[in-house]
Amino acid sequence: MSTSHTAQVEGILSTARTLRSELGTDFHEQLVEAVFATAARIADRAVSRPGEKARPTLDRTIDRLVTSRVWGFPLMFLLFTVMFWLTISGANVPSAWIAWLLIDKIYPLLREGAAGLGLPWWLWGLVIDGMYLATAWVVSVMLPPMAIFFPLFTLLEDFGYLPRVAFNLDWLFKKAGAHGKQAMTTMMGFGCNAAGVIATRIIDSPRERLIAILTNNFALCNGRWPTQILIATLFIGPLVPAYLGGMVSALAVVGVAVLGVVLTFMIAWGLSRTVLRGQVSTFSLELPPYRPPRILQTLYTSVIDRTILVLWRAVVWALPAGALIWLTSNIHIGGRSIAEHLITLFNPPGLFVGLNGVILLAYILAIPANEIVIPTVLMLTVLATGTTGVGQGAGVMFDLEDTNQLMALLRSGGWTLLTGINLMLFSLIHNPCSTTIYTIYKETGSAKWTTIASLMPVVLGFAVTFLVALVWRLMTGAA
Repeated sequence: MSTSHTAQVEGILSTARTLRSELGTDFHEQLVEAVFATAARIADRAVSRPGEKARPTLDRTIDRLVTSRVWGFPLMFLLFTVMFWLTISGANVPSAWIAWLLIDKIYPLLREGAAGLGLPWWLWGLVIDGMYLATAWVVSVMLPPMAIFFPLFTLLEDFGYLPRVAFNLDWLFKKAGAHGKQAMTTMMGFGCNAAGVIATRIIDSPRERLIAILTNNFALCNGRWPTQILIATLFIGPLVPAYLGGMVSALAVVGVAVLGVVLTFMIAWGLSRTVLRGQVSTFSLELPPYRPPRILQTLYTSVIDRTILVLWRAVVWALPAGALIWLTSNIHIGGRSIAEHLITLFNPPGLFVGLNGVILLAYILAIPANEIVIPTVLMLTVLATGTTGVGQGAGVMFDLEDTNQLMALLRSGGWTLLTGINLMLFSLIHNPCSTTIYTIYKETGSAKWTTIASLMPVVLGFAVTFLVALVWRLMTGAA
């Protein structure tokens, strides 16, 4: 050993002897005494003794409320109602800003630039009017709600409230043959069904996880809220006096969301007693202590891991969807566009179930993203009716801020109150978007279950709209 190493070792030993003398001879006793004192203090707070009331703590006080049989459900509904209200109301302004930037400003500049470069009309029409515009609609409508909902959801998760939600709803899901943790994946589905499908990883049982995946589409994701709100405002609100219109429209949308939850339980019950029959698993649900949310980690988790990931997948699917929408509207066969031929083909079955050919074609073209359903419906309605002075041409999606003009356009396409009601129902009960379908396949690794997850809601949606249309026609005497 070298001299320098010897000196270094001697220095360390000397320091150790000095520290040992400073600690005194009773350091071990002091350490053990401190450990026992801390243990006694924890036990005094946590252990209930016969004949003595449990000492009140903040966790116990909150749990008495949020897990109460009387107050637990009302508080849960109130909290999530506020969260949805913040998401919907808070997203309006940033959505308008993004739409103003991407659609009102950048979109015209791109068209002018393409015309200035002398590009063929079909090329810039396909790329700008089709692919770019569809992507711009998806980003402007999808990004703000997710950027609000996911952080709020993650904050509740980090705070420790979501396990209490699973505790409250466990008995309901158990009666339906599902897993109690599906409560959390269903709530995540209200933000985005693809994220809800990914969230089913927390369910250990493969059978119950599959039930959660197959039923997650019945949670009304943020991409479908704009359609619900718009149709309720146009068709449901006017049924009552003006001062009640807003409240009745809101209640109609909430009613559709609640119907989705009811369908989740019903379909889970049916699956657990047929193709996915099995023993309901038990699980130990730990109720973690409440803790202050970690804001920076929450923002990273919700924005990077959830919002950006899901948005990227949606954009990847929106690009080809925009191209398909433009092509079907601009390729003509026999003097009519492919879209017009398809509308004519779909119109009889569409009217039979209380919808129309425009709506059915719009949902086929808008499979990549629910956010572009309404712009696609408006564009196809203009195309089918030959309305002039509205929109910017075939295959160019658009929106109308004037509700009177919007209602007049829909009426010209043959829309009735039945059409509006059934569209709200079909918006809830139809196939998942392409992003969710792709996610289901990635999570299950099964083409069979992905196909079932995609087709089951469509069949159910047509059955429900047919029954509603049948009852409507029997009651009104309409043909």
